[in-house]
Amino acid sequence: MGLIETVLSLVFGGGRNAVAETAQVFRVNAEKSDERAAELQGAALAQLAAEFRAERKGWYDRLIDGLNRVPRPAMALGTLGLFVAAMVDPIWFSERMQGIALVPEPLWWLLGAIVSFYFGARHQAKGQEFQRSIAATMARTPQVVGNLRSLRALDAGSAGVADTGHDAGLALQVQEVESEPNAALREWQEASHGR
Repeated sequence: MGLIETVLSLVFGGGRNAVAETAQVFRVNAEKSDERAAELQGAALAQLAAEFRAERKGWYDRLIDGLNRVPRPAMALGTLGLFVAAMVDPIWFSERMQGIALVPEPLWWLLGAIVSFYFGARHQAKGQEFQRSIAATMARTPQVVGNLRSLRALDAGSAGVADTGHDAGLALQVQEVESEPNAALREWQEASHGR
C-alpha cells in the first residue's frame, strides 16, 4: 500500500496533476483557451466602450464634431436647392450663375482639390471595389459562354442535334425507326377517319 500511495502522490500529489500537465504539452487546454478568449474579448469591448464613453470636455470639441458632419449633406442639399431655384425663379438663378462665371480659375482648382480630398478616399475605395467586381465577372465569362453553348446544343430545334456522326450502328437504327410506320398514329388516323 505504501508503494502505490507513493506513486500516486508523486503523480497527483501537491495539488498537481502530472497526466493533465503532460497532455497539455501536446494538446491545448480547451477550458484555459476559452478563458483567454473571453478575457481578450472583454478587454476589446472595454476599450471600445471607453472610446465611446469619453465625453468631449468643451464646447469647442462639440462644435468641431458638428462641423465635420455638415459638408456632405450641405453639398447634396445645396445642389438640389439649385435645381429647385432654377425652376422656381430662372432670372434669380441666372444672376447667381453670372456671379459664379466671374470666379477666377485658380479658385476653382482650389475648390476642386478640397472636394477631391474630402471625397477622394471614399471614391477611390468604391472605384477599386467596382474594378474587382468587374474583374471577377470577366473571369467567369468563358464559363458562362461554355454553359450557353452546352444549353444551345441540347435544344431540339438546333441544327445537327440528331446527327449520328460517324456511328454507323446509330445511323442504321435511325433509318429503321424512320422507315417503320408509327402504329399508334396509324390506329388513331383509322379511328378518326372511321367516324
